[in-house]
Amino acid sequence: MTNPYMEIAIQEARMAAEEGEIPVGAVIVKGNIVISRAHNLREKMGSATAHAEILAIDEACRILGRWRLDDCDLYVTLEPCPMCAGAIINARIRRLYFGAADPKAGAVGSVVDLLRMRAFNHTPEIYEGIMESQCRKLLTDFFKPLR
Repeated sequence: MTNPYMEIAIQEARMAAEEGEIPVGAVIVKGNIVISRAHNLREKMGSATAHAEILAIDEACRILGRWRLDDCDLYVTLEPCPMCAGAIINARIRRLYFGAADPKAGAVGSVVDLLRMRAFNHTPEIYEGIMESQCRKLLTDFFKPLR
């Protein structure tokens, strides 16, 4: 089943791949309005923190003029890493929807499960496997010629 917001995240991931970046895309939605969208730019920006989620969160905060995104949802093609999971907690993202699991660096159940830890001051709703096969294919297609 397709999801219009994950479709946008997949478009962002494709743009990342075209730029030689790991194909991860993210979209932040408030109500039915796309507030921000981004893709990985670590190579282009020369920054370890230029993940799609971080860039989308930063842009949403700028657009809305606040750091709390507790009425916003995040769609991302790959399970967030620990850094991005921390940003999701700190921004108070209401719901997280992600496509493919990340068995090497995923922080939403694959390696660790930061977003479901009740010790933190915020726990978003989590929905996994959204358009998973399409999201996973982006990654396998990107890495295939590199191996």
